Amino acid sequence: MRLDILTLFPEMFSGYLGQSLLKLAIERQLVEVNVINLRDWATDRHRQMDDRPFGGGPGMLLMAPPVVECVEEVQGRGGSPGHLVMLTPQGRKLTQQVVEELAGHERLVLLCGRYEGFDDRVRQILAPDEISIGDYILGGGEVAAMTVVDTVIRLVPGVLGDEMSSRQDSFSGPERLLEHEQYTRPREYRGLSVPEVLLSGNHQEIAAWRRKQSLERTRQRRADLLGDE
Repeated sequence: MRLDILTLFPEMFSGYLGQSLLKLAIERQLVEVNVINLRDWATDRHRQMDDRPFGGGPGMLLMAPPVVECVEEVQGRGGSPGHLVMLTPQGRKLTQQVVEELAGHERLVLLCGRYEGFDDRVRQILAPDEISIGDYILGGGEVAAMTVVDTVIRLVPGVLGDEMSSRQDSFSGPERLLEHEQYTRPREYRGLSVPEVLLSGNHQEIAAWRRKQSLERTRQRRADLLGDE
């Protein structure tokens, strides 16, 4: 999978790209990540990317020409333009189902906003897939882009050591339940013991117990996920 991240602050990604699963995925050439500075498409000597909104109002907006021209040029690099994602609080909410959809693309181009957002002609011309990671406002789209990358790469074949891991995560699988509780050593700690069924070696009983725990946890914490059940 190829990921192109378009941002005014490429330095924010230097540490992120060198850590954990993403670092290993890049080293193993399972994922390619390119961080591109939007400011390289600014046309004045001050490399200005923003301006005041017509009609007044607080803050500044990212201007359409450099953003549109950056996206178009980046999409022209490589065999496919990829799937363009604009990170915006006005987009559809990022859920595991949306992550799975995004992971189905061979290439994602992630567009990070700043300030008060984009001149709306960016949206009108480029017709991006608008994605929000939640009902709150961030300082910019960079953290949201990292969230998209982090969730998507886990579904790239070979990135996780155990492919079943992602299928058993919360919100994953056909039922979209929360994940059951889990335990590791020691068997007892401060009076709390590991449930005996997990020590039994009976895989059928363990599977049944885990499903029951997932259902109970989902019913208690996220009953909305159960639908009509």
